[in-house]
Amino acid sequence: MNRKNKCVILFAIGAVLMFFVPAPARAEDGVAVSQDGTPIAFSVYGEGEPALIFVHGWCCNRSVWKTQVPYFEKEYKVVTLDLAGHGASGTERDVYSMEAFGEDVAAVVRQIQASQIILIGHSMSGGVIIEAAEIIPDHVIALIGIDTMQDFEETYTPEQIEEHLKPFRDDFKTTVDSFVRGMFVEGTDPKLMDDVAGMMSGASQKTGVSAMEEMMKTSYITDPPHIKVPVWCLNADLWPTKPEVNRKDVPEFNLRLMPDRGHFIMLEDPDEFNRELDGIIKEIKADVLDEEDGGTI
Repeated sequence: MNRKNKCVILFAIGAVLMFFVPAPARAEDGVAVSQDGTPIAFSVYGEGEPALIFVHGWCCNRSVWKTQVPYFEKEYKVVTLDLAGHGASGTERDVYSMEAFGEDVAAVVRQIQASQIILIGHSMSGGVIIEAAEIIPDHVIALIGIDTMQDFEETYTPEQIEEHLKPFRDDFKTTVDSFVRGMFVEGTDPKLMDDVAGMMSGASQKTGVSAMEEMMKTSYITDPPHIKVPVWCLNADLWPTKPEVNRKDVPEFNLRLMPDRGHFIMLEDPDEFNRELDGIIKEIKADVLDEEDGGTI
């Protein structure tokens, strides 16, 4: 068989297969309006409940979940969003507090009108999803933190906060680049490090400094979280997590570890991360069904 005929046959086979292999779901992009009027950009993929609301961390955007969307959209409605001051969302806010970010998430949740949701937040957004759950408790069945919520008793003095922020105020881009590279473990793909460092160091200095200051000012010692649903964390071991401390305020705090990874575990090892996260979601669903059926499934 000559090359031309072979190409024709392969093309024909490919055309036939297109009718049997479903195309990947396309995103439905939308904009919600947060409580202060800031437009919040989001994308929706797939169908099914509970809806999974993925919230990025400090100086990132919804693209950090690019390896989760294809996996989870097959079974669930998957929502990714850009917090105010990040990505394609509005930048008019003066103070980027965890509570204001929580309102961003709440605005998106109200717009998609899902009856059951799981909030999934990376890094800084561990605090963001706690705020969101307090704002819209009715349909939140669980929170899942991704390398976050290591210690609810962690606190900083004003002097410590200012000392930490000064390099970011003086030279944001260089400081962020160095800061981010320190969150990866030895042996990480250099391109991944470059991509993440480039994204974060290219973020807004105004947003980044304000958000970091507000995050460091948050104290669960003086204002403990008021969470009535299970909280899970899927964490790396770059920094130690203290479940016994966290359970003082959140008795249903659960921890699962992915050792020997850095801070961006969803990008560093997406296959293992997706399997672990999927397992947690299935445990949450089983618990919800157990409660709804009065103890039997």
